[in-house]
Amino acid sequence: MPVFQKTIRLTTKGHTDVVDITGEVARIVGASRIRQGIVNVAGRGSTVAVTTIEYEPGAVADLRRALDQIAPANDDYAHNARWGDHNGYAHLRSALVGTTESYPVREGQLELGTWQQIVLCDFDDRPRDREVTVTVVGE
Repeated sequence: MPVFQKTIRLTTKGHTDVVDITGEVARIVGASRIRQGIVNVAGRGSTVAVTTIEYEPGAVADLRRALDQIAPANDDYAHNARWGDHNGYAHLRSALVGTTESYPVREGQLELGTWQQIVLCDFDDRPRDREVTVTVVGE
């Protein structure tokens, strides 16, 4: 079974920066020449997440607001006390949303819904250089 793997590198702003990576993932799927299979999209790091959303300002703002309610940036986290940093909320958000997602590949193309985009969310408390590993498996 063929496997094709590439890395997306990008710089994020942190503070729940939400970046649309759908185009890059679709380009990698196309370059793989795999016709039927699955693509796995994995963010590297414990303060990032990979998910889908309708990538438009309202939905992105709603996602940020929901995460602020679930894991507020200004809350008291044991992680912060142990390590002397202030990104415990970022680790929690990453764990809740998840760092990896998989999507179908059909007829050589990434198969998503009409309003579904793949996004990388950076929850850390500062800008970062990030990597996303994209692995296409199939036939």
